[in-house]
Amino acid sequence: MNPRQKIGDQLSEPLLINTDLSAKEREEKVRAMMARVGLRPEHYFRYPHMFSGGQRQRIAIARAMMLNPKIVVADEPTSALDVSIQAQVLNLFMDLQEEFNTAYVFISHNLAVVEHVANDLMVMYLAARWRWATRHASTSARCIRTPRRCCRRRRPSIRKTAASRSRSRASCQPAESAVRLRLPQALPARQ
Repeated sequence: MNPRQKIGDQLSEPLLINTDLSAKEREEKVRAMMARVGLRPEHYFRYPHMFSGGQRQRIAIARAMMLNPKIVVADEPTSALDVSIQAQVLNLFMDLQEEFNTAYVFISHNLAVVEHVANDLMVMYLAARWRWATRHASTSARCIRTPRRCCRRRRPSIRKTAASRSRSRASCQPAESAVRLRLPQALPARQ
């Protein structure tokens, strides 16, 4: 958020750029969205530093929903919030999803958040799809809580080679072939 711009102006910016609404219509739409996400009318003229973390998250959600998008990508939407505020924000996301028929892509490390909001789960490892599952009442988020391929913690096996033995002691870098890590194999992405 721009610290020098009032929240009302920041929320109306997507409407200003993407629609032909008049200033009054933009303000009405912004105030309606603010009320929808749980912000009071007097918040319209405040600056970002005047809000708590949960309120800032509500402002970000309101801005994302201003143009009624079909899909919203939320990267760690609850990571900086305490548990009670996390629940409020997640419930707000779910209410807005029903109201606007919007799909969400949640990027999260918090498995409780994933379990609460996800219909489909995709686990990524080393920037590749590792596991994909559809949510089912009996499995929930279990498919990612107990990964089968990398649940055992092992030390990497280090092999000494003739090249690594012959190197001088002053060099701390092992030969490229000297260290072999055993990592899970990523699955190719579905198209």
